[in-house]
Amino acid sequence: MTAKLTLVSHKLCPYVQRAAIVLAEQGIAFDRVDIDLAHKPDWFLTVSPLGKTPVLLVNGRPIFESAVICEYLDETASRRLHPQDALERARHRGWIEFGSAVLNAIGGFYNARDKEALLAKVANIRSMFEQLEAELAQGPYFGGERFTMVDAAFGPVFRYFDVFEQFEDFGFFARTPRVRAWRAALAARASVQAAASPCYPTSLRTFLLARESALSTRIQASVAAGQM
Repeated sequence: MTAKLTLVSHKLCPYVQRAAIVLAEQGIAFDRVDIDLAHKPDWFLTVSPLGKTPVLLVNGRPIFESAVICEYLDETASRRLHPQDALERARHRGWIEFGSAVLNAIGGFYNARDKEALLAKVANIRSMFEQLEAELAQGPYFGGERFTMVDAAFGPVFRYFDVFEQFEDFGFFARTPRVRAWRAALAARASVQAAASPCYPTSLRTFLLARESALSTRIQASVAAGQM
């Protein structure tokens, strides 16, 4: 691929990270431009009909939605991340959608208004990881030795928990040893590490505190107790 690529990004967006991981894994050079989604520049609204990140500019022409971006990259790169077998490829795509559902559940978790709602969200996320546990191969990655698009999708998912665990252990992975091992393997991957900026943990913590949710109350209590 010889096109000039620019990834339009927000520093906390997990879907941007997903695209950045795929670009890195395929060895594709790209520029990255961060925007403030609270104050979207006019030029961004012309390239993102939904007003969301990521957007990939290919020689100035926009592709929006992370799933579409990743599929485009996989179709045009010399090194494919999707499996060759059509049935296995379809199965992987299904688990990528599952990863998006986990991200939605995480959003419900950090936005929960009270303790009861928070704990219900915790139980839901635990259940989702238990479903994953039953699906995982021997590792280190989702399908075994080879890093695939599913791994690119879940790298940003697990990154949230690095911050959550700084102030409280909710036992998200208590019954899922394979998921824990997969999480560790993804965290050690260079492409996953590089997909978020070094300020990500601090920025996420600031974002969480601003939610005025049950979780932000617990974070404030941890800070007051000197646990963070």
